[in-house]
Amino acid sequence: MFKHVFLTGPPGVGKTTLVQKACEALVSSGVGVEGFYTEEVREGGRRVGFDVVTVTEERGHLSRIRDNASVSHGRREYTVGQYVVDLPSFENLALPLFRNVGSADGSSRKVFVIDEIGKMELFSQSFIRAVRQTLDSSSCTILGTIPIPKGKPLGLVEEVRSRRDVKVFTVSKENRNVILQDILATLQECLKHAA
Repeated sequence: MFKHVFLTGPPGVGKTTLVQKACEALVSSGVGVEGFYTEEVREGGRRVGFDVVTVTEERGHLSRIRDNASVSHGRREYTVGQYVVDLPSFENLALPLFRNVGSADGSSRKVFVIDEIGKMELFSQSFIRAVRQTLDSSSCTILGTIPIPKGKPLGLVEEVRSRRDVKVFTVSKENRNVILQDILATLQECLKHAA
């Protein structure tokens, strides 16, 4: 039986949009939704970084394009391409969400959104631990996104992909407008068995 649902697909194909649409549908059917999305931040038409945005609209930096003026003052820098990852900001916003999810009373069905488990997020060892615990816990169903395999495999991403209790949908330009119903149907099944 599937317990969690993950979407994968090339960058920019619409995974986050699908997750948001699925959440809207879940909320309107009475399902509690918690967690976070990753949104790109644009200035003057160019992408300058990514923010973490919680389901309750709290927002924090995930990464920004390296600005030569900003020196890291001896802190270890985590970079992905041209982006410098703001680990403290990400952890301060994302990690408390995981702590709250386990404390939900058993009667309410919950979906926990993790968008995404990707290279930037995986610099955080605490995040990796929290994701593993949530995958193994029975208190919620995860709706998440993972990148398509590219280059060196990311440990946790491959772990998620190969779990027997995870249903992975591959989103493409061809199916992204029709796949939502399948995603929702699978989530409803997951919730039925989680409750």
